[in-house]
Amino acid sequence: MEDAKEFNVMRLLAEQGDAKAQHFLGLSYAKGQDVEQNYKEAVKWWRKAAEQGNADAQCDLGSCYEYGIGIEQNYEEAVKWYRLAAEQGNAYAQCSLGSCYANGQGVKQNYKEAVKLFRLAVQQGEANAQFNLGISYYKGQGVEQNYKEAAKLFRLASAQGYDKAQFNLGICYYNGNGVEQDYEEAAKWWTKSAEQGYADSFEALKKLIKKGLIKNPF
Repeated sequence: MEDAKEFNVMRLLAEQGDAKAQHFLGLSYAKGQDVEQNYKEAVKWWRKAAEQGNADAQCDLGSCYEYGIGIEQNYEEAVKWYRLAAEQGNAYAQCSLGSCYANGQGVKQNYKEAVKLFRLAVQQGEANAQFNLGISYYKGQGVEQNYKEAAKLFRLASAQGYDKAQFNLGICYYNGNGVEQDYEEAAKWWTKSAEQGYADSFEALKKLIKKGLIKNPF
């Protein structure tokens, strides 16, 4: 009952032009909280807030354009809104804009610019940015290849429960890249990732067990 009351109050504020309330309303429609899920409505309210300069709404609107949620996919528009939010210090937007540069989506591919943006988000503790910057170091994209730095960043993201980072940290331990080779440590991180449903970690664990390098952890 209280939640429904809050929603109605926020709707009233949103209709009066309050940007934070508009962003809240967009989240409610996106998640289906206190209202039927409706991504088009979410986009509508996020756009209103984004046009008023709300960084969270700009970031969410960018995500909608990037993934085609509630609106036709448009990478150029995604970049536009991510950039506006990133310039205001939004860590998720900084990371997402970095990914656009790394993948050449909506903007000319530029690994150095991607690394610059990932670093900004890493400074705010963004797990996805820690992972992406780790990948940059692992592959030597936009920065000199450095397995130790990659492993360090994968570990930071892994500590936040990021499944892809846990998988990649396991790869580092399996191959001895940036860390001392340790099959048990590889298994440990792959198990954590697999428990979250990350399929590649299941396959990696199966190979370790099949080769007799570790005992079955399950």
